[in-house]
Amino acid sequence: MIKVSETAKQRVTLLMTEEGFNAEKDFVRVGVKSGGCSGLSYELKFDNKVDETDKVFEDNAVRIIVDKKSFLYLVGTTLEYSGGLNGKGFVFNNPNAQRTCGCGESFSL
Repeated sequence: MIKVSETAKQRVTLLMTEEGFNAEKDFVRVGVKSGGCSGLSYELKFDNKVDETDKVFEDNAVRIIVDKKSFLYLVGTTLEYSGGLNGKGFVFNNPNAQRTCGCGESFSL
């Protein structure tokens, strides 16, 4: 399961609307791919299609889909949003990550 903080929910809803997606029907696709400073990096995009092997979650009124492979890396993760002075953006608090890079966009297990 992936959790979504209140600030992330507000930002996701706004961005989905701006990009022509419906936050009540469409999804946030969260994934992991090879790359980044630490070996693995996060992917985040909007989608309106669910594949056979996707896992579907809903938390804090945000619908999330994760492919089967990425799910193993993301169990227990919380998606947050930081809009502070440094303009960090979306942040993944992943309890499975043993090391993360300074930018927070990549990790290793």
